[in-house]
Amino acid sequence: QVQLVESGGGSAQAGGSLSVSCAASGRTAERYVMGWFRQGPGKEREFVAAINWSGGGTYYADSVKGRFAISRDRAKNTVLLQMTSLKPEDTALYYCAAQNAAGSSWDYWGQGTQVTVSS
Repeated sequence: QVQLVESGGGSAQAGGSLSVSCAASGRTAERYVMGWFRQGPGKEREFVAAINWSGGGTYYADSVKGRFAISRDRAKNTVLLQMTSLKPEDTALYYCAAQNAAGSSWDYWGQGTQVTVSS
């Protein structure tokens, strides 16, 4: 089992920056692909970014490419999402997630942390 706890987020003006962090614990958590999803008001949950276990592979949704950066500290079992050039449409509840050991599905989820961007 893997437990995920998010922190950070908050409020920012459009064009500003925020970061959200995820602390993972549990069996071999450092070997899991981890990522971030978000769910805006009245919207479906959507993929934002992911990072492989080595940190050498990162993946982004087109809507955040060039503005957001995902990184991980394997020693501390943390994943960071740095968000810049924020837009009001980035307002959402941001969830940390981890894939299962087989890498076949996103099985583990945090409770979410709110990011609000005002124009």
